[in-house]
Amino acid sequence: MNALLGILFHSIGGFASGSFYMPYNKVKGWAWESFWIVGGLFSWLIVPPLAAWITIPNFTGIIAASSMQILFITFVMGLFWGIGGLTYGLGVRYLGMSLGNSVVLGFCAAFGAIVPSIYYSIVPTEGKVSFTDMISNSGGQLVLLGVLVCLVGIAISGKAGMMKENELTEDQQKASVAEFSLVKGLIIAVFSGILSSFFNFGIEAGKPMAEVANDAWKAINPGQGEFLYQNNVTYVVLLWGGLTTNFIWTTILSLKNKSYRNFTDKKTPISKNIIFSAMAGTVWFMQFFFYGMGESKLGNGASSWILHMSTIILTANMWGIYRKEWSGVAPKTKRTITLGIAIIIFSVVLVGIGNSM
Repeated sequence: MNALLGILFHSIGGFASGSFYMPYNKVKGWAWESFWIVGGLFSWLIVPPLAAWITIPNFTGIIAASSMQILFITFVMGLFWGIGGLTYGLGVRYLGMSLGNSVVLGFCAAFGAIVPSIYYSIVPTEGKVSFTDMISNSGGQLVLLGVLVCLVGIAISGKAGMMKENELTEDQQKASVAEFSLVKGLIIAVFSGILSSFFNFGIEAGKPMAEVANDAWKAINPGQGEFLYQNNVTYVVLLWGGLTTNFIWTTILSLKNKSYRNFTDKKTPISKNIIFSAMAGTVWFMQFFFYGMGESKLGNGASSWILHMSTIILTANMWGIYRKEWSGVAPKTKRTITLGIAIIIFSVVLVGIGNSM
């Protein structure tokens, strides 16, 4: 029963993550940096502490009592992830929901399984798997194979993007993806996918805070299993890092492009734009709200991460079909992108099996 609930929660979270960019498509007349930071304020500053306040008694006390080392590492992982999240938005902006998400999340899923082991090779920690341990056992080797397969899937997906670019006119490309740019988008998406994987390690770094919340809940509710919402306290600190990175960059862009004027430009639907941006930001956070619930049921961080990524890739590609991002291309191109996505999902499964071993 716990496994089924875990899968259900991860599926809901994955659907939220794969869908969150859709409300941004309803924003009219604003620069990208304007709607991105409005959504981000809800994603990283407003909704996380609200969720923690609703679900975890005295979550501020848990944060205050945590060591500076735990808070610092969790925050820094959030900074790195914030760069990945920032460039994720750009990747989707230039490649579309389907191709952009497949490339970004394929890298994110693969490197999310490797980054912690590299860290533990540099900073040995009892009970944690280092990269040396990984390459010396069958489970670790399977993870590395999954990463290699993922790269193959991404290469095939990129090939499909090149075929699409050659087949469609500029107007046809922009009918589904307004700022389609294959080379720029792929570079950004690869960079984003690698750095986005740091969120997974941020959750691990902040685990002591979640454990305090879990122990406190168990003391009040003996025999009830793991606390569903224990990770909500970790998210507060982790997402401060993401907010810092994104706020700095969007502020630079706003000043450079003078797009801060968007917020007072009465020629644009200011109220609707704020509502849609806030909706996108809130839906984005819900992915991790349900991710934490799913992980508490499955009891396996690596498998949870992989399941989460797989669901997002599938959801994003459904939205890509809905938005007709591959409309008008040759059947061979459609088969190529389908093959690429299937290989990426297969690689995600390999990484999950390897981690469980």
